[in-house]
Amino acid sequence: MARRRRTDVFGLSFMDCICCGFGATVLMYMILNSGTDRRIRSALDPLRSETDYLEEQVLDGQARLVDLRNTVEHVRRTRVVTQGLSTRLVEVVRKSHDELATFEQTSLARRSQIERLQADLRSLEEGAKRLSGGEKSRDVPGDKVRAFVGDGDRQYLTGLKVGGRRVLVLVDASASMLADTLVNAVRRRHLPPADRVRADKWKKAVRAADWLSTQLPRDAHFQIYVFNTQARPIVPGTDGTWLEARDRKVLDDAVAKLRGTAPEGGTSLENAFLAAAALQPPPDNILLLTDGLPTQGRAAPSKRTVSAKERLKLFERAVQALPKNVPVNTLLYPMEGDPMAAPAYWKLAIATRGSFLTPSVDWP
Repeated sequence: MARRRRTDVFGLSFMDCICCGFGATVLMYMILNSGTDRRIRSALDPLRSETDYLEEQVLDGQARLVDLRNTVEHVRRTRVVTQGLSTRLVEVVRKSHDELATFEQTSLARRSQIERLQADLRSLEEGAKRLSGGEKSRDVPGDKVRAFVGDGDRQYLTGLKVGGRRVLVLVDASASMLADTLVNAVRRRHLPPADRVRADKWKKAVRAADWLSTQLPRDAHFQIYVFNTQARPIVPGTDGTWLEARDRKVLDDAVAKLRGTAPEGGTSLENAFLAAAALQPPPDNILLLTDGLPTQGRAAPSKRTVSAKERLKLFERAVQALPKNVPVNTLLYPMEGDPMAAPAYWKLAIATRGSFLTPSVDWP
């Protein structure tokens, strides 16, 4: 009897199917996995760039923090020295008052003589007024609060020198003159010019320049320049020339044009001082109205942010462009985040034999 044939379910055809299916699975996995690295890199590149940018910001912030700490320490030391000087000054004033009281007690006869001389002087003044017949003064009116006539017939108001034969008024018309804080200045710099000219800080500077124009000596010459990234005369067509202070119409026109100027752009103190040096003959008195250290030199900076140390270097470079032997009298309208401005302009006043003043809120 013949043997029954055995059936094997795992034949050659089944194994081929298994291998083909496995190979197809491997091929599909390789196809799907081929673009994974590229997609991962494309997804991570923006994150990596943002991470690098944030790291740069953190490093820059740390550097600024170090500068601010050094500035605070310098201001603290300066304050201690100033307090010591103030104490000594109070003691000197007290001794002077005591000596004055002693002198007054021992000079009654001299005082009575001075009173007689003053009475004679008043009578002479009254006679002079009668002789003049009440002639109307042709001088430009001014609000002279406190004046002192020194060498060269210069007037002084709380240390501010107003006068000279050739007086140059430099007015900072950069965007920072729109507000006392950096955030508000950035917000307002994009406003229309009609809105920017109404900024409170700018109007204070214009009023100060207007007041200074009323204090000019009658026989003096003057010029008003505004500066931001560049410097230009406020009266068009007068670049490099002097104007006569006795001409009331010219003074009024210059102040009116200054009042209509809208602050914008950065601050280049170097270009302003170069314009002052270009005037011929050179000025013998410079009145500077500004709110802080410059943000650029002759040209725009290569980067968007300027550190406090870099601004101080720009200031020192600008001072080198000043004409020689000319006093610089600064009216500083302080700006938030610029602590080195006041010491820098104070040193400039000492070096040029000028003056330094930070006006009060309601001045002039």
